[in-house]
Amino acid sequence: MEKNNKPEVWLRGPVEGIIPLLQPVAHALLQAREEVNALMFDFPEILLWVQPVGMASPGFHLQHLSGIIDRLFTYAKGEGLTDHQLHKLATEGKMPETSYSVMNLLEVFNRQVDGAIKQLTLADELTLTEKRGVGRKQLPSTVIGLYTHAAEHTMRHVGQLLVTSRILRGQ
Repeated sequence: MEKNNKPEVWLRGPVEGIIPLLQPVAHALLQAREEVNALMFDFPEILLWVQPVGMASPGFHLQHLSGIIDRLFTYAKGEGLTDHQLHKLATEGKMPETSYSVMNLLEVFNRQVDGAIKQLTLADELTLTEKRGVGRKQLPSTVIGLYTHAAEHTMRHVGQLLVTSRILRGQ
């Protein structure tokens, strides 16, 4: 893994086009992208679905990182999940019949982060406290709550991916 000498994203200043209250969300998602791409550089394909001591596989974390951003940002828009999103959720962590490469999963994750950043640029500060329902039960949240949880949950899985990938590489 290459050593990045740049300061963390949050220390590089505001992300252009994003309101101040959502800067931490943008910083976390962009930091996650940098860390995941560096971490998975040259990751052996044969280890993608391995679950050391029953831990979630790197493949699961890569799928879940993309999925959680997709789902929570969908709820933030006030929309429900599509059949396609529900299918992707149901298959997270399962080795697909059609093989995914590390690069394929990274491309999906990178596109998801790009889409999230674009959605954040469109956010209106006056709507951040609007109520949003989550899941089939429509559990209560808010727009800012969903964005914040997406960032927090993403970083949690980045940490888990870091540990799991290092164990598998024997580092």
